[in-house]
Amino acid sequence: MNPPKFSEYDYMAFLTASPKIFTCTEVERVLQEQKNAPAHDSINRLLHRLTPSASALRNEAIQHVILKKGVLVLDDSTLDKLYAQHIELVSRHWSGKHHAVVKGINLITLLWTDGDRIIPCDYRIYNKEQDGKTKNDHFSDMLLKAKNQGFEPSYVLFDSWYSGLENLKVIRKYGWYWLTRLKSNRLVNPDGKTNVPVSSVHATETGKVVHLKGFGFIKLFGITGKDGTIEYWATNHLDMDDLKRLQLSEFSWKIEEYHRNLKQFCGVERSHVRAAKAQRNHIGLAIRTFLRFSVFSFKTGLSCFELKYRIIRDAVRKYMEHPAWTFEATA
Repeated sequence: MNPPKFSEYDYMAFLTASPKIFTCTEVERVLQEQKNAPAHDSINRLLHRLTPSASALRNEAIQHVILKKGVLVLDDSTLDKLYAQHIELVSRHWSGKHHAVVKGINLITLLWTDGDRIIPCDYRIYNKEQDGKTKNDHFSDMLLKAKNQGFEPSYVLFDSWYSGLENLKVIRKYGWYWLTRLKSNRLVNPDGKTNVPVSSVHATETGKVVHLKGFGFIKLFGITGKDGTIEYWATNHLDMDDLKRLQLSEFSWKIEEYHRNLKQFCGVERSHVRAAKAQRNHIGLAIRTFLRFSVFSFKTGLSCFELKYRIIRDAVRKYMEHPAWTFEATA
């Protein structure tokens, strides 16, 4: 049996180098002058042939993390499919970018960081209609995978969406510390008398130990923003001080950097394939492409932007040396 003309590594190389268009048709156009170049169908078949799985990412990522150090950060992002009519997996989700509910694919990612490196180590596509799993189910699944792989993070960081009691108890069961934001209506007992909403507790930046209903004692921080609103951060590490909380909150923003670069440089939301399997494979390969960007960024000290545009600059330079279209001088 002849090997396929186009592999997953070819596809990731294309995602790495392409400046804007990330379709199977564009891959065919890029390679059409090569001998025995793959046709559009060969490229499309790759996305339908592979078995969608996060295991390849986990196997690659574990080579670039320190299991006993760093933190795990979990969050989701909506991949825009605003005008999609026939793409499977597309449904309506809240988008922080648009500050509205929009059409897209919801991607949940677990990444590891030590403040310098950003390593996505697991992901899930949220599609409850197909697999019956909630976002919290995916949260638990990914943490279990991380535990089984040998991760022992200093902290697990996540948004208030994932701060339900079951998730907090899972992390405690693994012997890990967590840090998250709490919604203002979560009930705590600050003085041993009665449960009240966290919004009525006088919590400052230095923190206050309170009892979280259904969980146990936590440390609650009240952080006042520039607009006067208060964010409530909480942890099960009762000895955490405000400087450590600030450092960890900065670590938690690494996942936003990951989301931005994944979309801008790896084309994760720009595939037009319709089938759910093909979309899942495209997203998985885009995340593995980001992993390559991230590893080389750490090794070289160059940003993802610079790494991407070094490829583009080289192509522009070669074209300028031998332009395909020239015109006679007019003056």
